[in-house]
Amino acid sequence: MTDTERPTAQPREGQPPGAEPPGELLDAEDAKLVTLARGARARAGAAEGAAVRDDDGRTYAAATVSLPSLTLTALQAAVAAAVSSGARELEAAVVVSAATEIDPASVAVAADLGAAALILAGPDGTVRSRR
Repeated sequence: MTDTERPTAQPREGQPPGAEPPGELLDAEDAKLVTLARGARARAGAAEGAAVRDDDGRTYAAATVSLPSLTLTALQAAVAAAVSSGARELEAAVVVSAATEIDPASVAVAADLGAAALILAGPDGTVRSRR
């Protein structure tokens, strides 16, 4: 197939021609985190799902925890799972939520382990922001 025969990505509805959909800008490893976070959110029926990747490439996913005696954001829960498994540093963290920004407590916990990338995606997996 020549370059002129290769199919080109079609913009999503409402995007100008030539614009790439935000969700397609992620590398495979970060896209995997979005998938894991979406799965955690769906399984728990929670407001948020999150997933993190540590510096060894291990991944951890969690959903919002809301109990009478314990409340955690999804990212706090995912980081707690990573730390309790021996992680000392994060390469990336993803939050899947209907919210338009990541909760400050979640931003802080990602910073505690030096997350190089912090990604917010909508419930459909579309990336809304990346830090």
